[in-house]
Amino acid sequence: MTLRLYGLIYMLAKVLSGTTIGLDGVLIEVEVDVAEKGFPHFNIVGLPSKSVDEAKERVRTAIINVGYEMPDSRITVNLAPADIQKTGAGFDLPITIGILTVSGNIKKDSIINSLFIGELSLEGELRTVPGIISITILAKEKRIKNIYLPWGNVYEASLIDGINIYPIKNLIQLILHLNGDRRLSPFPHQPINQLVKEEKYEYLFEDVKGQEMAKRALEIASAGFHNVLLKGPPGTGKTFLARAFPSILPAMEKKEVFEVTKIYSVSGLLQEKFFIVNRPFRSPHHTTSRIGLIGGGSIPSPGEISLAHRGVLFMDELAEFPRNILESLRQPLEDGFITISRAAGSLRFPSRFILLAASNPCPCGYLGHPKKSCCCLPGAILKYKKRLSGPLLDRIDIHSDVPFLEESKLTTDISSETSKTIRERVMTARERQKKRFLKEKIFTNGEMNSVQIKKYCQVEDRAINLLKQAINKFSLSARSYFKVIKIAQTVADLSNKEKIEVSHISEALQFRPLDE
Repeated sequence: MTLRLYGLIYMLAKVLSGTTIGLDGVLIEVEVDVAEKGFPHFNIVGLPSKSVDEAKERVRTAIINVGYEMPDSRITVNLAPADIQKTGAGFDLPITIGILTVSGNIKKDSIINSLFIGELSLEGELRTVPGIISITILAKEKRIKNIYLPWGNVYEASLIDGINIYPIKNLIQLILHLNGDRRLSPFPHQPINQLVKEEKYEYLFEDVKGQEMAKRALEIASAGFHNVLLKGPPGTGKTFLARAFPSILPAMEKKEVFEVTKIYSVSGLLQEKFFIVNRPFRSPHHTTSRIGLIGGGSIPSPGEISLAHRGVLFMDELAEFPRNILESLRQPLEDGFITISRAAGSLRFPSRFILLAASNPCPCGYLGHPKKSCCCLPGAILKYKKRLSGPLLDRIDIHSDVPFLEESKLTTDISSETSKTIRERVMTARERQKKRFLKEKIFTNGEMNSVQIKKYCQVEDRAINLLKQAINKFSLSARSYFKVIKIAQTVADLSNKEKIEVSHISEALQFRPLDE
């Protein structure tokens, strides 16, 4: 577009690009204006961050190093809409394409209905940028025909079909393509089911000696997506069980793969994986900060609870985490998402994870040990237990003791069930839940709310009577009451039963805290 006003010539090009806010893509229109007269100046407006403003030097140098001339004029770049903070180096490519189009080095018709994104090196090579899958989904929703992106991001974008994806290695390659001198072929779509490979696990359940009760607790947790607390003295296998837990988790559904991949893409953690097809397993240290755990920052980014979405958040030595950090888990455990509010607005990140926690009974760890005496004072034990509040413990569905193992169990070569066998039962139970919640937005029993529990859980009369007795005897809270039913429903699914029976309620009750 060329405008003439009072004898001066103004040339304007509009290039589509994108950025991410939270996990969602936002369309950005990059307007490049080059005035024929005026002092040479390069200015970027539209609420750019420091990384975006530095694009001026990268773009200028890259254009010169690939053999083109930088216009010796007043250049103004506007990133619209102007009320959205622009961050990252992904605007390097669209700004460059706009300048080259205005200067006549690229045909104007070739950039219509196309989106450009990528960081430029000083040699004109394209570097990867985060959030590509969200931006590709946005481009498809906006019915944009083509998307041009760095070669390193192509596998991530190729999960989305219905849009032409052009991976670019360098600026010269893109210019030749747009001008029709050397055409590129779109990258083929990659179906998710062809990308999923059987994961090899370092830790397996058959390698765990004894602890059948804890194994059963983890099987139920895997089948119904329930939170678990393993409690016992040091050396009994709590951490080993937790590390083996992923070996019995079922594969993710297609929708779950997209959800998790978007989180890792926005966080810039995909690296060489390109997509996440196996359930995440995150294990933050107890010295992690509150922002590191739940997310946040001046520009809010996902924390460990969001990186564990649809997977496992393992918190070893739970009582060693600061009290304020543990209490920040209460809302995401209940709602399945975390809302982070800042002056510029609020962002919501998903956080539907299995909390797998391990804890000792006291500071020294040997309270109740049959062969080692506890050396902790009563006040120290009470203080240690108070680190875990009642409301937090109430949100953990399954509480299982991991007791001291006798020598006979450690030295006996009795083989236990393999992870593969347990996983097959888990997958069968998940299939039952998948059919049950076909019309809902949930996948598992652990995600049910009270309304859905009443709708889908059929409890036999005898089982209801047992549940009433448990409420009176153990003073179950309303939350605990519904959690018992959810666990019992998972036990029924593992047993291929349509209704919740007395045995299912009994097994669910033994996984509640003894002091409840």
